[in-house]
Amino acid sequence: MTAPATPTTAAIASNIVAQIEAQISQTVPFFPKAFIRVLAKALAGVYVVLFKYGSFIWLQMFVRTASDQYFTVNGQPVNPLREWGRLVGIPDPAAATQAQFTVTVSVTNQTGFLRSGAQLLGPTNGVVYLVTGDVVLNAPTVQAVVVASGDQQGGDGSGTIGNLAPGAVLAFANPLPNVGRDVTVVSQTVTGADGETSESYRRRILDRFQKRPQGGAYADYEQWGEEAAGIANVYPYTSQCPGQVDLYVESATQPDGVPTNAQLQAVLDLVNLDQSGLATRRPANALVNAYPISRLSFNVKVLGVSVPGDLAAVRDQIEEATREYLLSREPYIAGLSVGQRTDQIAQSALGGIVYDVVSSNSGIFTGVTITANSGDIGLYFLGIGEKAKLGTITYV
Repeated sequence: MTAPATPTTAAIASNIVAQIEAQISQTVPFFPKAFIRVLAKALAGVYVVLFKYGSFIWLQMFVRTASDQYFTVNGQPVNPLREWGRLVGIPDPAAATQAQFTVTVSVTNQTGFLRSGAQLLGPTNGVVYLVTGDVVLNAPTVQAVVVASGDQQGGDGSGTIGNLAPGAVLAFANPLPNVGRDVTVVSQTVTGADGETSESYRRRILDRFQKRPQGGAYADYEQWGEEAAGIANVYPYTSQCPGQVDLYVESATQPDGVPTNAQLQAVLDLVNLDQSGLATRRPANALVNAYPISRLSFNVKVLGVSVPGDLAAVRDQIEEATREYLLSREPYIAGLSVGQRTDQIAQSALGGIVYDVVSSNSGIFTGVTITANSGDIGLYFLGIGEKAKLGTITYV
């Protein structure tokens, strides 16, 4: 049985007219302004609105289709997806964080202060940064703390857009007395992270329904660790040392997903204490270790690609599909991983991906090979805390 489709206003109006005609045993005049036809169209509009409201409410009954938007119902703001999350103990989506740095400022005249609120511009990312406190200009060079505060998209500078590497150069927006125009980033004290997307939040809620808390099971460590800002995945394992748990952490903000020491510590903090600062989480006799994931590069060689159209464009499509396939692979943990296993990197699977791209462009190819540190690979299983990435892709 299939769900009934929402009828159109015209269909409902015609049905109302037909029922009235059946009851009064005569045909309603076909004039546009005939009373019964006007009445039927007005009532049909009401029915369509009710159908749409009913359909919308039905979608909110399931996590997979619930809306991540606020609606006011009887004066109360309601966000269906977040209500589902709160129901099972999932905090609201993580907010974006603003990058913060320590910078070195050249002093041209050792007197006075560099005032809090002085603006600097990132020449490469267009982000505006602010000095967070007054700095005494009493040495040839001084250090100041700056934080991202705005960007060209009209935002507040939050997210990965504000991140800079040590050695990057910022410039004061306006010339200031007693200091040089350019400053140099010494270190990043807070990593900017993008806010959590609705789909990422939805997946966390679905995970919680599938993996209910069990007082220290694998699923618990995964959920506790992934509450930390800027963390994409946590892979828990029973340590070889008795009474210990090893967590392999993947960052959502760092290159190749390798987390910073601060992110590893944030994971440990949330495993040890809950959001209220109470020790309601890990078992008291368990010692938890946090380690970064590792990335293994896979080199791909595609043989004999021939297409009637733009070969360069097809190669770009193959590279993107190959990269997505490798990045989607992750370790398999018995009792925790759900769905189809994704820890296998198979030459046959990659060949199928290349086939889909090439055939959709009416082309042909003769084969695909994969190599890694150990040489040619037909089938590879990711190890503990290991993930994959594309190294080089070549065409012969």
